[in-house]
Amino acid sequence: MAGIVKLYDPWALAQTIDAIGILPRECIVPVSLILPVVEVLAAAGLIFDVRGSLSVVTGLILLFIGILAYAIWLELDIDCGCYGPGDPEIEAFVNLRRSLYRDLGMLAGAGYLYIWRVRRGIESVAV
Repeated sequence: MAGIVKLYDPWALAQTIDAIGILPRECIVPVSLILPVVEVLAAAGLIFDVRGSLSVVTGLILLFIGILAYAIWLELDIDCGCYGPGDPEIEAFVNLRRSLYRDLGMLAGAGYLYIWRVRRGIESVAV
């Protein structure tokens, strides 16, 4: 869902990436265009149980957790950019913490899927 929303407005994502200040300016637009595509493809791969998609999703979650933790550590007063543009005055700093907790919950869910697959001996479909 988040990837689809970002696909509709990659420029809002570019502004958020720029506000966090973790990438050189020349990388911001390409990342804001590529990242949502990767999110959508990884989610589709997870739905259809494509080999490697759970690893990609887990990697994205870990990346987002790191970025959110960094933004909180810097005490940035910005929207997380997770679901596209929002009202910056309503969804600002407290939203970063809420987003971090949500991502930690998703990481726990990914961990559960890894354990579930190992216990059941499930292998993903190779594409």
